Amino acid sequence: MAEVIGKVGPFTPRAMAGGTHFDALVRSIVYQQLSGKAAATIHSRVIALFDRDTALPQQIVAAEHAVLRGAGLSNQKASYLRNLAEHTLDGSLPTESLHELDDQRIIEALTQVKGIGRWSAQMFMMFRLGRLDVLPDLDLGVQKGIQLAYRMRKLPKPAKVLETGAKWAPYRTVGSWYMWRVLELPPGSFVGPRPRP
Repeated sequence: MAEVIGKVGPFTPRAMAGGTHFDALVRSIVYQQLSGKAAATIHSRVIALFDRDTALPQQIVAAEHAVLRGAGLSNQKASYLRNLAEHTLDGSLPTESLHELDDQRIIEALTQVKGIGRWSAQMFMMFRLGRLDVLPDLDLGVQKGIQLAYRMRKLPKPAKVLETGAKWAPYRTVGSWYMWRVLELPPGSFVGPRPRP
């Protein structure tokens, strides 16, 4: 990891502090499996549908499916947003107090919502809540970064990611960030045998 830090430079986290936790989850669902530009366009259209002076969950539940689709959402994502709003309104998802829960309880709370899996919950903890000890073992970028930085022949499976990342605790978010940044380095940055300590 010392070699990685030397090549990448200082850790510069980027947290999403604006808006509410619910807003951040809406954004997360909209952005899934889309390029940044396309996702930003659809997200802005969705937000424009609603009155910012009225609670968003109530408005999403009241919105017609066709209206959500008209903003550019797929059928699935429109249903995911409605499910998120329903869980928030019935109290099964304590959206605005999620930051008070420990990591495992946050994952359990968020993954009851359709369209939010463990990876999405981990991204929320890392980039919304600023938790410093989260390791997204299913993340392909983290897997590729570990393969490159640790000079592995094969892409590591999630269990190997957890084993490797255990050394980074209690700053596994930081370690994950460095694995993403490794992929942005010039080709050949980690060629050759792994350096000895």
